[in-house]
Amino acid sequence: MEAKMSVGVYGMGRFGSFWAKELAKHGFSVVGYGRSAKTAPEGVRLGSEDEVLACSVLFFCVSISSFSEVLDRTSSRIADTTVVMDTCSVKLYPAKLMREKLPKQVQCIATHPMFGPDSGKNGVQGLPLVISAVRCEDSTLQFWVEEFKRWNLQVLQMSCDQHDREAAWSQGITHFIGRTLSELSLGDTELATTGYKTLLTVMQQTCNDPLQLFYDLQRYNPYARQMRMGLKGALDTVMDALKKQEEGR
Repeated sequence: MEAKMSVGVYGMGRFGSFWAKELAKHGFSVVGYGRSAKTAPEGVRLGSEDEVLACSVLFFCVSISSFSEVLDRTSSRIADTTVVMDTCSVKLYPAKLMREKLPKQVQCIATHPMFGPDSGKNGVQGLPLVISAVRCEDSTLQFWVEEFKRWNLQVLQMSCDQHDREAAWSQGITHFIGRTLSELSLGDTELATTGYKTLLTVMQQTCNDPLQLFYDLQRYNPYARQMRMGLKGALDTVMDALKKQEEGR
């Protein structure tokens, strides 16, 4: 890795600030930009929008639903030599946007760090990160695969379609269950079993994330509706089985 490669983080919300701090911890010169950002995490310097867009590498840490508008506003100011990566929790949609909206000479890679400030609060070692080439040289992709492995991340190379298909039934269903449980206003009890405490943890972690993330996961993953219908069908099956038991059939 070249000494202090400049990395820009566009979007300094909860995840963006966390990601910028991780990049700085691993030896990069990190500049962050967020419209409402007032302070930067340790090792990160706040800069102007243009300054962040001029970095050698640019990570977009914005909501899935705002990514299209952000690219429309910034793509013409991104240098031809900049490597652009998204960090969205779905992959087909942002990959399509980067192909369509970024200049053809700009290299772009789809990534999904499958962790955040909660799951990564004690370190990111061993946590999964998905990476997929969108439009880049093999050497560029390999550089970042090796870099993330140097962090001791579990680097998963897969297509954007495979990611979304599998994520709908892992991350998507987890957020759906967590938000559903929150509607029940569950709380601590002296009778809490280990299983119940696990459910509370799922609810708390998913509800710590912005509500917009939940909506975006369900809207922009093309396999999320299939997951929800499967979940509803499974619930109906269990409810019907209980009804038959109660009726003595």
